[in-house]
Amino acid sequence: MAGKFELKKSKNGKFFFNLLASNGQVILSSEMYEAKASAVNGIESVKKNGADAAHYEKLTGKDGSPYFTLKAGNGQVIGQSQMYASETTRDNGIQSCVSHAPGATVDDQTAQA
Repeated sequence: MAGKFELKKSKNGKFFFNLLASNGQVILSSEMYEAKASAVNGIESVKKNGADAAHYEKLTGKDGSPYFTLKAGNGQVIGQSQMYASETTRDNGIQSCVSHAPGATVDDQTAQA
């Protein structure tokens, strides 16, 4: 199974997406968007920028947990990872995004919410 984006609608009516690896694990989550079209544009931006390792920023949370963000060409953050147990697992998460994002399909679940 290839990676996929799950496009969802939150309880408060905003839209967001997650990028899932082939094993079903969430590897990148978006911000909340007011409009569905904005979330779809965010997915396209992840597909476009996600294959380039230079667009990822390796960060450390307040508790010391490594995580990463994906930035668009304009420097805006378009997705953030979960917190990882180690820098190695975080770096594996980045590689998973690089390999899955460009060809991931979109599973639009907004009608189900």
